[in-house]
Amino acid sequence: MYEKLLCNLFNFCFKFLGPFIEKVNLQNATYNSLQTKQAIGILLQACAHNKDIETGRKIHEIVSKYGQYRNDCVLNNRLITMYAMCGSALDSFLLFDNLQKKNLFQWNALISGYTRNELYFDALNVFVEMIRETEFKPDNFTFPCVIKACGGVLDAGLGKVIHGMVIKMGLVSDVFVGNALVAMYGKCRLIDEAVEVFDCMPVRNLVSWNSIISGFSENGFSRQSLNMLVEMLVGEEGLLPDVATMVTVLPVCAREAEVDLGMGIHGFAVKLRLSNEVTVNNALIDMYSKSGYLFEAQLLFDKTNSKNVVSWNTMIGGLSKEGYIYKSFDLLRKMQMQGNVEANEVTLLNIMPVCLGNSQLRSLKELHGYSIRHGFQYHELVANAFIAAYAKCGLLSSVECVFNSMETKTVSSWNALIVAYVQNGDPRQALSSYTQMICSGLEPDWFSICSLLLACVHQKSLHYGKEVHGFVVRNRLEKDPFIGVSLLSLYIHFGKLSFARLLFEGMENKSLVSWNAMISGYSQNGFPEEALSLFRKLLSSRIKPCDISIVSVLGACSQRSALRLGKETHCYALKSLLLEDVFVGCSIVDMYAKNGCITESRRVFDGLRDKNLILWNAIIAAYGVHGHGKEAIDLFEKMKKVGKIPDSVTFLGILTACSHAGLVEEGLNYFKEMRNSHAIEPKLEHYSCVVDMLGRAGGFNDALRFVDKMPVQPDSRIWSSLLSSCISFGNLEMGERVALKLLELEPKKAENYVLLSNLYARWGRWDDVRKVRQVMKDIGLKKDAGCSWIELGGNVYSFIVGDNLSPKSEEIRSIWRRLEKEISKVGYKPNTASVFHEVEEEKKIKILRGHSEKLAITFGLLKTNKGTTLRIFKNLRICVDCHNAAKLISKVVQREIIIRDNKRFHHFRDGLCSCGDYW
Repeated sequence: MYEKLLCNLFNFCFKFLGPFIEKVNLQNATYNSLQTKQAIGILLQACAHNKDIETGRKIHEIVSKYGQYRNDCVLNNRLITMYAMCGSALDSFLLFDNLQKKNLFQWNALISGYTRNELYFDALNVFVEMIRETEFKPDNFTFPCVIKACGGVLDAGLGKVIHGMVIKMGLVSDVFVGNALVAMYGKCRLIDEAVEVFDCMPVRNLVSWNSIISGFSENGFSRQSLNMLVEMLVGEEGLLPDVATMVTVLPVCAREAEVDLGMGIHGFAVKLRLSNEVTVNNALIDMYSKSGYLFEAQLLFDKTNSKNVVSWNTMIGGLSKEGYIYKSFDLLRKMQMQGNVEANEVTLLNIMPVCLGNSQLRSLKELHGYSIRHGFQYHELVANAFIAAYAKCGLLSSVECVFNSMETKTVSSWNALIVAYVQNGDPRQALSSYTQMICSGLEPDWFSICSLLLACVHQKSLHYGKEVHGFVVRNRLEKDPFIGVSLLSLYIHFGKLSFARLLFEGMENKSLVSWNAMISGYSQNGFPEEALSLFRKLLSSRIKPCDISIVSVLGACSQRSALRLGKETHCYALKSLLLEDVFVGCSIVDMYAKNGCITESRRVFDGLRDKNLILWNAIIAAYGVHGHGKEAIDLFEKMKKVGKIPDSVTFLGILTACSHAGLVEEGLNYFKEMRNSHAIEPKLEHYSCVVDMLGRAGGFNDALRFVDKMPVQPDSRIWSSLLSSCISFGNLEMGERVALKLLELEPKKAENYVLLSNLYARWGRWDDVRKVRQVMKDIGLKKDAGCSWIELGGNVYSFIVGDNLSPKSEEIRSIWRRLEKEISKVGYKPNTASVFHEVEEEKKIKILRGHSEKLAITFGLLKTNKGTTLRIFKNLRICVDCHNAAKLISKVVQREIIIRDNKRFHHFRDGLCSCGDYW
């Protein structure tokens, strides 16, 4: 009876479990006890292999009826393992729990089952129970499962404890244990520990190499991951990659643009007959498409026989990201027509990028219709993606339609709606949606708050921002790092730096992002000293500055002429390997240029390997502001020869260079080239450069004709530069006409009245000067006092025109008197025409002696050693008298003096200036 039952069961299993059972000729077996037990064991293995839990239950039911098998250790081990491999860890536990006697194999089977089903905490609890309540000692099967569980829960501390047990029990040289340790440390982001274990392994197999390669890849060390692959391939073990190796490494090849290596792996796949593995093919298609080799990706996709949904999604995603809208949709239609693979939500999300933008609105609506017909419109991720897509197309009505059609609205859905309103310039509706979300019973998360604060910035509503801040405080959300930085950005945007600083100081755990936000806020709002001070505090903290920190502080160094700190920051960037970052490189080039070190600026530029357009623009602009027009032109032509196409910023730099160097003909030619050869429409700043260039050369009529032909209305910059030129050349009639235009545009700007007053003073029309100054007084405007500053020893010393407050003022005046006598011997005569006041000549000479740049130069000579270059910075344009004096001082004291006024740099050396007296 029993044998007949068992034989029927074998026949049933043979029918459904397929080729796995054919390995044993069960149907012809003589069913003695040993053979029967072996056959049952093989059947259970077959059930586990095919995930056939129902057949496994039937076998378990029969086994349970017969005492000779009910308590058999081997069969119970197989049953526990079968249930675990079929995904029923509960059945494994119930069977294990009912066993009267448990051996190590059964403990291991249960721990392995929990780990296999990713029930890592249960696996660890069983392990602890085994250690505490039994005398069994874990072996080389127990430890890999438990170590994997530690990696699964990312508990590096427990992992290290178990690592210690492994060492104590002498199992550290076991290859399976070693592999598990390498994988665990990699998952816990302790890559150094993973490498140490790997290096100490006496024997390594393919799993060992796969584990360390995966560890490097998952922790962002893509290059090291590829290096390990190459080391494995050329190593003494003679190992070849398997499916796991390829699936791990191919995405890294795409990230690192190592297409040749990816092709080599493709060759291995063909040679090792792994090219039919769908996971390998999917990884290859993904690598080719992400590397821009869509033809190769399409060819491989077409040759793949067993395509799954991942294959289709990967190919569609690759085409979509490259903008092939028609091919993407054609592939989607082919997928539908084949019928053996159903599209899923990932399919829609992958094709979505190609539908963004107004030009593809029809395709977006077609895709939306497809999603509705196939029931994807209720899927949260898909609905949110359509909200984002319609928002980018500016269709808020469609956004609202998708949102309102959602059956269940989550916080993510509300967030998508809020962002849509913010992107489309409707922050009030964003704030309203935020209120509705709260009324619906949902609590905003950090993304909601950050989006809302961005809406407040766009709405220019600090009031609403403070309300959101109040909500954050009431709900104790201020400790969230993202919310904290968003609040900082809000107050910085509105110029409330003192309030922002209070928030910053109140942060318990200041992240690098918050440091960067505060430093950048000070720098961008014109407080470079505070930015530099905060950067010094960052350096003394445990947080390591990044590229953004460096860019922010270099901007502050450029503003406040902090050359010493700029050089220190440059050194830090070199040590931290940040110099190759394009923004860091540009910032260093700009910092040296704005501190008067054009040679250093060029040296940094020449030393950078990857010169993109931004870097070329920076160095061209640097030469332009230093008055080296011909050098700027040489760089511009060289840039074009190496294949870089100039943009509007490039032309702004080259036009500025031509303007400062008096290269009118060249400048006009470049202006024409900009439009005719590169189809770049000039902006107001380009027109302003041309007007300034013509005005500096005295071509006032040409400048006015140019302004009349401009397709845009001239702004205050254009009239201001033309008025300055009229003052320089003494063109009163045109100066008055230009001044009227300027005052119409900006009637409450003190600088405009000062320019007109100076024009009248140049012609000795003192009554008109007094009238202009009276108008200023009536309006409540004050002229900016001339201010110059110099950096010495890391400190910045400032001087105001006529400064008598400096503790060294008497000593400075004494040295100036001696210096004035020396330069008088080589031709210096005070140019009293530079004094726009109706006073006696002696008084004018006294006023000239108190000009801030003269005070700064004298102080610099007093405080520095012979031969030291002086770098002076001034807030206003240098006057003719100070310019002449600086030239002669450089000759008498045999020093280079660099002065940066509000227009350009002047390099004084041996009695000459780099501007050639053209400024």
